[in-house]
Amino acid sequence: MNNRTFITSQSLLMTASSIAFPFYLLLIRNIGDSYSQFGLAYGLFALTGALFHPVVGRLSDRIGDRPLLIVYTWGMAGMMLVVPIIETVFVLYMLQIAMGVLGAVQKTVEKTALARQYTGTQTGKKIGNYHFWTNVWGAIAVIATGYLIDFLTIGSLFYLASFLYMISAIMIMKSTSSKLTFQKEKPVQY
Repeated sequence: MNNRTFITSQSLLMTASSIAFPFYLLLIRNIGDSYSQFGLAYGLFALTGALFHPVVGRLSDRIGDRPLLIVYTWGMAGMMLVVPIIETVFVLYMLQIAMGVLGAVQKTVEKTALARQYTGTQTGKKIGNYHFWTNVWGAIAVIATGYLIDFLTIGSLFYLASFLYMISAIMIMKSTSSKLTFQKEKPVQY
């Protein structure tokens, strides 16, 4: 996968999450009876993510970043289809746990992919450029969603986010490399 494809796919998933996240907060707050349930839901997400970061890091070293990015994008596409139909706190908690695992995959693999790609000179400039583009698309998504919500239902925003995750997954799947590397890897010496 080349740098442009990586940035584009990551920008798409940032756009998708930026479309869904503000309204996801509203949805999950309306499902529970108290702020403590809201806090527990987010705590489950954060704790699950923390527990899975080391596992994902080892998996990334073993199987590469691309397969994990594919799991993340398809997984989030599926999660976005489920969000609008959640009716119970228990299902919300299960969704938060699943999204915690997927969040760990995305956060860890984004960093491992960047580390593998941007070794050598001007690493800071390249990573800065990567974050510039992914954050620009995220900001555009949040602003546009603020206007779109006047014309669409909240559920339709999650379906749109799911569609964007699917496009990102297809882009990653069409890439040819099993690892997101742009330079020949040197063997690790122990």
